[in-house]
Amino acid sequence: MEKQSEAQQRLLIFQSFTGKEISQSPSHFMNWLKPTLISAEKGSLHCSYVVRKEMTNPYGILHGGITAGIIDDLIGATVYILGLNDRYTTVNNSIDYFAPASEGDTVTAKTAIVKQGRSIINLQCEIWLPAKNRLMAKGYSNMLNIG
Repeated sequence: MEKQSEAQQRLLIFQSFTGKEISQSPSHFMNWLKPTLISAEKGSLHCSYVVRKEMTNPYGILHGGITAGIIDDLIGATVYILGLNDRYTTVNNSIDYFAPASEGDTVTAKTAIVKQGRSIINLQCEIWLPAKNRLMAKGYSNMLNIG
């Protein structure tokens, strides 16, 4: 029952940011990314991000490392809101990149649990460019229970 309570508490904290920029996350990287929460439910987070100059590569498009960081950070937050007693860390991150985004664009990212086991949780995250209704990137990650 306590695990359910912890999960509900973490989820409610995230849900309180719906429509707002997340700036008080335990993840300093999330605070730097400045996501705006669209929705939060058990096993899924949906956020939007404005591409800032410091997120771009020399061509002026969203840096692939930032895209990977958004995927990894949002997947980690998705596991966090499950309220599990153990800690989890990324084992691998596989990303396909399909389209670019430029400075000033708003992109959205949404996570989902593919399979939740006792030791490993497999999740996915899609990043979209809504202005062009275009899938930009899709990533899969395995999160390992480290106790």
